[in-house]
Amino acid sequence: MEKVKDLTLTGERALFFGKDLEIEDCVFEDGESPLKESNNISLKNCTFRWKYPLWYSKNITLKDCTLELTARSGVWYTENISFENCDIVAPKTFRRTKGVTLKNVTMPNAQESFWCSDGVTIENVTANGDYFCMNAKKVNANGLKLDGNYCFDGGEYIWVENSVLNSKDSFWNCKNVFVQNTTIIGEYIGWNSENVTFKNCTIESLQGFCYMKNVRLINCVLKDTTLAFEYSSVQAEINYCDSIKNPTEGEIITGGVGELIMEPERVDVQRTKIIIKKDDEV
Repeated sequence: MEKVKDLTLTGERALFFGKDLEIEDCVFEDGESPLKESNNISLKNCTFRWKYPLWYSKNITLKDCTLELTARSGVWYTENISFENCDIVAPKTFRRTKGVTLKNVTMPNAQESFWCSDGVTIENVTANGDYFCMNAKKVNANGLKLDGNYCFDGGEYIWVENSVLNSKDSFWNCKNVFVQNTTIIGEYIGWNSENVTFKNCTIESLQGFCYMKNVRLINCVLKDTTLAFEYSSVQAEINYCDSIKNPTEGEIITGGVGELIMEPERVDVQRTKIIIKKDDEV
């Protein structure tokens, strides 16, 4: 592979169509799309300071690199790319990508990232921004710390574990989601979603888990959760719920309910079983 080292590269498409390159200790200054249409590229300790650095690229690895704030919309339409020990400061950094891996990465401006992406692996990532992973498919996140509303809206085949999501309206319009050992702080969690499981999670929500098909909560702790499960089919084992309203069917095993609202003119109340158990039984 050809080596490119200790250079400051400027101008539009500085290394356009680059192939089989090892790029180290370089700075990409002003100039759009420096590595557009690139293939088989290794980047180490590099900095990007302008827009659209890696569009339509394939087989890219980045280690100890930085995408500065001005390197916005950095990785679109790209396949098989990995970031390790990197700082992605720019917003809108992944869109319509296939096969993205992030390990030990910070994303302080992660709004609108991973939109419509397919195959996303996240390990030990800290991100801040709304609409994270909207319409993404096959996402596997372990150790994600996210502060941003509306995450995973429209996602499919989502797996999240050992994470903290401070996100209003998370997991809307989703299919086939599994979340475990995770803390979620937000409102209106999971509306209009199908086949969603929360296991060993601590969840705080307002009107959570409504209009859902086949939502499961296994050994979960609910905090400040009101008007839960409205018009949802549900199987739940929870510590307590401030209020439950009109689930359509299923079974809820709980240590207690502050208020139970079951309106026979709106739902068939016989289709849902509410079981109250003592603390040592739940």
